[in-house]
Amino acid sequence: MIIARSPLRLPLGGGGTDLPSYYREHEGFLIAAAIDKYVYITVHRTFIPQLIIKYSKLEQVDEIGQIQHPIVREALKMAGVESHGLEITSMADIPSGTGLGSSGSFTTALLKALHAHRKNLVHPEELAAQACEIEIDRLGEPIGKQDQYIAAFGGLTCFRFQKDDRVEARPVRASAETLHDLEDNLTLFFTGYSRSASSILQDQNDRTRQNDAAMLANLHDVKDLGVRSLCAFESGKLAEFADLMNEHWEHKRKRSAGISNPQIDEWYELARANGALGGKLVGAGGGGFLMFYAPDKSRLRHALTHAGMREVRFRFDFEGTKIIAS
Repeated sequence: MIIARSPLRLPLGGGGTDLPSYYREHEGFLIAAAIDKYVYITVHRTFIPQLIIKYSKLEQVDEIGQIQHPIVREALKMAGVESHGLEITSMADIPSGTGLGSSGSFTTALLKALHAHRKNLVHPEELAAQACEIEIDRLGEPIGKQDQYIAAFGGLTCFRFQKDDRVEARPVRASAETLHDLEDNLTLFFTGYSRSASSILQDQNDRTRQNDAAMLANLHDVKDLGVRSLCAFESGKLAEFADLMNEHWEHKRKRSAGISNPQIDEWYELARANGALGGKLVGAGGGGFLMFYAPDKSRLRHALTHAGMREVRFRFDFEGTKIIAS
């Protein structure tokens, strides 16, 4: 049996500029952190000729083309898997639709496991590029490249998305003390809402392609905030990063009416009144997790848990997508 795992992620600056509709004209830049919450994929041989796929549904088919799960179907084709008698199972620490990039993590873990099954070595950059090809090019999802790349690379990493589709990746050059403080002071609280990011991202995609002046100005500002966040990390100025998070959240809310709602706004203000120096909703919006930077976490935790929110504690992951058993 082969078991692959791929980390989920937190966007720390520049999110939204990784969509092809933006970066192919203006270049994109963002910072993301992989965390120790994972998507797991198992692949093993069976004694029956069919392909068995287990996720929220169960599929048992004779041919790859009959698989209903689009990512599984395309990943099998891309990896060149021709043999039958395979069972593929997925599990995750956090549910999908919560803004932590689970689809990209699923795709990179699946590809990693299938390449291991075929005895192929694959570099993180190639793994991320293949995952993007499946989700964006083959399946036409209106998404960016952040999730696949941070899942493949891991760590606290900045990415520059070039007009010709190349992606430059490098680790954030922050001190060990800064990384420790950042990890220690970031908190995640579940809003209780799960959602599909497609409608929000499709609106951004469409308006960007139409050269909507307000959308482009918003994304230019968000990209600049990502660059400034990198400077804050690398100079150890985390309070400055917290201020930039608030700026980012205000810009993000303006992109679409569906990004926030009165309850999310209320929780956000409650957090700000109880020790959070900065924060934002993680992912495309509409639900998922609120992330805050708070040196005084005890007061924040008390206030938000009393308000009915659930905290998920985490650490950074510096390994990226990997095989953990074979």
